[in-house]
Amino acid sequence: MSSASIPDKSIRICADRGGTFCDVHASYPDPEDPTQIKEIVVKLLSQDPNNYRDAPTEGIRRVLEIVTGEKIPRGHVLETGKIDYIRLSTTVATNALLERKGQKHALLITKGFKDLLLIGNQSRPKIFDLNIRRAPPLYSKVVEIDERVTLVGYTSDPRAEEHAVQFDEDSQVIRGYRGAGWDGKSIGDSPGEVIRGISGEAVRIMQKPDLDIVKKDLEALYQEGYRSIAIVLCHSYTYPEHEIQVGKLARSIGFTHVSESSQLLPMIKMVPRGVSSTADAYLTPILRQYLDGFFSGFDEKLKDGRLRSPRVEFMGSDGGLLDLNNFSGLKSILSGPAGGVVGYALTSWDPEKKHPIIGIDVGGTSTDVSRFDGRYEVVYETTTAGVTIQSPQLDINTVAAGGGSCLTFRNGLFLAGPESAGADPGPTCYKKGGPLAVTDANLLLGRLVPDYFPKIFGKSEKEPLDIEATKTAFEKLAKEINDTQEKKLELDEIIYGFIKVANETMCRPIRALTEARGYATSKHILASFGGAGGQHACEIAHLLGIKTILIHRYSSILSAYGLALADRAFELQEPSSTFYNPQNRASLIARLDKLDADVRAELKRQGFEGEHVHTERMLNMRFEGTDTALMVLPTEKDGDGHEDFEAAFKRIYKAEFGFLLETKVIIVDDVKVRGIGKTFDNLGESVWSEIARLQTCLVDSTKKADSTYSVYFDEVGRVDKTPVYLLPSLEVGDELRGPAMIIDDTQTIVLIPKAKAVLTSKHLFITLE
Repeated sequence: MSSASIPDKSIRICADRGGTFCDVHASYPDPEDPTQIKEIVVKLLSQDPNNYRDAPTEGIRRVLEIVTGEKIPRGHVLETGKIDYIRLSTTVATNALLERKGQKHALLITKGFKDLLLIGNQSRPKIFDLNIRRAPPLYSKVVEIDERVTLVGYTSDPRAEEHAVQFDEDSQVIRGYRGAGWDGKSIGDSPGEVIRGISGEAVRIMQKPDLDIVKKDLEALYQEGYRSIAIVLCHSYTYPEHEIQVGKLARSIGFTHVSESSQLLPMIKMVPRGVSSTADAYLTPILRQYLDGFFSGFDEKLKDGRLRSPRVEFMGSDGGLLDLNNFSGLKSILSGPAGGVVGYALTSWDPEKKHPIIGIDVGGTSTDVSRFDGRYEVVYETTTAGVTIQSPQLDINTVAAGGGSCLTFRNGLFLAGPESAGADPGPTCYKKGGPLAVTDANLLLGRLVPDYFPKIFGKSEKEPLDIEATKTAFEKLAKEINDTQEKKLELDEIIYGFIKVANETMCRPIRALTEARGYATSKHILASFGGAGGQHACEIAHLLGIKTILIHRYSSILSAYGLALADRAFELQEPSSTFYNPQNRASLIARLDKLDADVRAELKRQGFEGEHVHTERMLNMRFEGTDTALMVLPTEKDGDGHEDFEAAFKRIYKAEFGFLLETKVIIVDDVKVRGIGKTFDNLGESVWSEIARLQTCLVDSTKKADSTYSVYFDEVGRVDKTPVYLLPSLEVGDELRGPAMIIDDTQTIVLIPKAKAVLTSKHLFITLE
């Protein structure tokens, strides 16, 4: 194949850079039959400094070599004329937060609130811990700005006239109550102009910032080497003018990154808004440095980062694709895992059967667990590495147990994780002097077969897994363990003991997502993916009482494949502080309509319109007197044909807390519209529909198995002649019975005894007795 036979802008590339492996999925039209699409899968180590600088760039280089048939030297600037788009998910910002290696930055905050973010919200997650160590703040220095605005009162509370302010259509004050003093501009004895904030609240401007003084403070910061700042001022969510003035001044001085909390996250609650802004100022510069380095590996079409030819898109934490202008460190915390959630949700869900799905992504460093029941479960406040962030993210629970989790014996206990061997040096079998890890345990138990595993290890990057080094290390550990035991354990028993610990650790977040929220775990389907998912899926399902498992053909790279299926997302949000009642409902609907139009306009600019655009209209609602708001997306209509937000809120609140505050009025804190630009029309027949019509045929292992291998299973022990099947050699409708192993170029699937697997066009459909 020559590059001339490949049309321009025809190769679509998706790359997921995880903690251990970087997965790349690419598709392009078959030169011999352009109506057919060919696919390529590339898997490489996320870090291999001896061989390449950046894993996604190296993966794209390999894809271009395969597609064009031309040799491209490493380090050579890549031509992008043949590429339609590149989609990336990255852990760069996540790792910077976990390792505290972000950008040095300063916090500019209202005078008198210098220690606000240090004090935080006073939550005590480990209240009985005798040695509580609080993580230090992300910012390095605080500068106080002498400015102040305060809230006068709600503008539409009919029960509190003495605290109310009314405005005319031009937002001018026409009536106010508080004490005797009233001159049309001030209320009561406190001076200050009263204006209407974005949320509808009356805002009194007590003190405007002296920009000359602020400029001197900013110049001093600049001289000290600061180039990134976060600006967090009181009530800026409803009155952002002071933040905007300071931000504009900072950019004129030369600050390269300015996080204005009012522009980044216009929501009430100053602490999480402030912490989120400092997180953005801490992470986004690091992310931009990485992306600048990434773009430098390509020709001029990508170097300016304008992303037009070809497009470059990024996976956001909420499962939507973002362009460079909308991508930030704050929105990339869950960039990697989000692609996997999109992948399993779109390939496993059946809108007719409506079976809820648990997705379990067993990677090299960690296991990510999520739940899908027809729509993505999104949370708006999360804590990562001790930092509470207010930003929409998919509800993903992560536990430090994966293929690279270190195995240790401590105080009489078998431990798997939380430390990880990572990609460099990796587990012992990677031939780089690494520690024992879960991958080593699977290797010695026969659940990984070296002959079929990619030969990408050692210093040459061409060596197979080292089973002898792993065996030697485990024998040493087994001796240490048996020296403490009255009853001596066999080597297989010891190794499998670590696997059982890892499996139980992976089950913990699944129970938190199901049983802890009132869902029966056994009623779910398990969608397993990730490089190590297939080795653990059957046993995890068995522990949880789940009877059906779905493993996609691309399960080991599903986070990258999910990027190919993901939609473009854009959202707008405004604060509200409005009572939800018949008088205010029309104005709330009008605000939603305006945001809806603005979102659609932006998506049209990005190339999505008509039937390819879908919007979700939401209100952030709470009962008066409470501080827990729920983002409500109604599915039913009221008598006037509008979204019935009140009914939806009460239903969600009852499900979350088990009761309703019937005597309390409902307050709307925010109005929000999320727009989705669909990148595909139809994914074809669902796996459930296909399995219902398939005529299955039980496979004769003596004829179809590629080989046999000695594999250890719980309860039955070693099965010396476990059949090993090659997934590409199996046909749709083939039925396999466990014990068995199913292998392709990127994954190994262990089928335990009493398990049955049927191959469909896109999945391995596994059922347990």
